[in-house]
Amino acid sequence: MKNSVLFLLFVSSILVFGSCASRRTTLQHPKYGKNTTGQGSGTTSISGHAYIERYKDIAIAEMNQYGIPASIKLAQALLESGNGNSYLAREANNHFGIKCGGVWQGKSVVRPDDHIRDCFRVYNDPQQSFRDHSQFLLRKRYEKLFALDKNDYKGWAKGLKDAGYATNPRYPELLVNLIERYQLYQYDRPEVSYVKKEQREEEVEEIIQEKEFEEPAIITNSEDLKNAVAMIIYEVKSTDTLYHISQRHGVSIDQIKQLNGLDSDELSVGQLLVISK
Repeated sequence: MKNSVLFLLFVSSILVFGSCASRRTTLQHPKYGKNTTGQGSGTTSISGHAYIERYKDIAIAEMNQYGIPASIKLAQALLESGNGNSYLAREANNHFGIKCGGVWQGKSVVRPDDHIRDCFRVYNDPQQSFRDHSQFLLRKRYEKLFALDKNDYKGWAKGLKDAGYATNPRYPELLVNLIERYQLYQYDRPEVSYVKKEQREEEVEEIIQEKEFEEPAIITNSEDLKNAVAMIIYEVKSTDTLYHISQRHGVSIDQIKQLNGLDSDELSVGQLLVISK
């Protein structure tokens, strides 16, 4: 009888300690080291500075090969992907919102944009998205841009709008705002592996001549964004809510949601919002 009681006590102690250990391990996320109860996958929002640090080397490499300023590529990526926090960036590695077009043979995802079921490209990794963006610009309609100096980010921003990349009349200002806020122009000067200008121009011309496929649909935003007459880019802070942002800038919550394609009131720290007055 005594041995039976001791055995039961021994088993009970193992179960108690095992249960406590189990609870401790479920509360501590192995990567982030913090309580993740109720946080889904445990992913965190990316800030503008973190996004730039993560992808600047890819942007510089693309600049060295194709002549597209790294500042322009990073600014477009920040704007289109919301610092990499958008659905397309997270789930499809699509950092520039490039649509399928008539020739895309890879994976795709359907998301509401200009139409309720617009088709967007899915990439294997972000680097493939950055490369496809370079390929996207290597066509006749953007040919004049490559005659500009790679340090002329203002000329590139204006040229993209003039060539029809975006219908938003203030698109150049949005890009320049991001470039100067984050000092992205610093990445246009030092080239990691210099490619001679003449060689780069020859490569670009060859690729342009080989482009015989249909262009994907031009990236656009909502009608409100297209017709906006004054706007700024706002980076969401940890204490922000849509209500506070709307009050601070004198716009309605619905207007902010429509301009940025938001389906709910949830915001992420570091998320970029276009605010129209």
